[in-house]
Amino acid sequence: MLIEKFFKKYLLAAIFSLVSVTFSTNAWSDSHLLPVPLTGEDGMHEQAWFHESFLDLSEDLTEAASNGKRLVIIWEQRGCPYCKRMHEVNLRIPRIVNSIKDNFTVIQLNLWGDREVTDFDGEVLKEKDLANKWGVLFTPTLIFYPENMEKVGGKAGKDSEVLRIPGYFKPFHFYFLFKYARTNGYEQEPNFQRWLGGIGEKLSAAGIKYDLYADELPPGLPPEF
Repeated sequence: MLIEKFFKKYLLAAIFSLVSVTFSTNAWSDSHLLPVPLTGEDGMHEQAWFHESFLDLSEDLTEAASNGKRLVIIWEQRGCPYCKRMHEVNLRIPRIVNSIKDNFTVIQLNLWGDREVTDFDGEVLKEKDLANKWGVLFTPTLIFYPENMEKVGGKAGKDSEVLRIPGYFKPFHFYFLFKYARTNGYEQEPNFQRWLGGIGEKLSAAGIKYDLYADELPPGLPPEF
């Protein structure tokens, strides 16, 4: 009887300890994430660091270039579950957000919006009409542009983009997508998945374990990546 009481007490203590460790680990992880973003009246998620633009895209790209950054446009829409996932998972990871803020000017456009946007070719259209002109069908859709207006050459946004990704990427792919764009990786390897395979080989060689489907970046990811 005494032995039975001892084991029951030991078992309860072990369970309590396990629960405490699990709770502490989850709390620690969450404390290292950025706050959940708010949603505006238009149903679009809000990020304070997104560029407040007059929606003249030539001016936006010129300003981005003057700051040593690239321009990326993110198309979203109200009620988009994958937009929500992008904001509430990917864009809460500090390393992802800091990397984007340091290297990109981000403009958010509404697939069904009525704001007027001046395309790179000078045509002024409502957001929803510009989306139609550019053939944007899914959200989120990320469209990246070249380093300067000389490379745009007065062409419309659809004809001057260097990279387009329709749909949601998990954090690993999402993070390296921006590096792929920033380093002009598409010039050496037009296929992003093949380029990313090379990154995976380098990580493996460095002894870094990674999970393509995780909702976080690999622990211990070196600064050079």
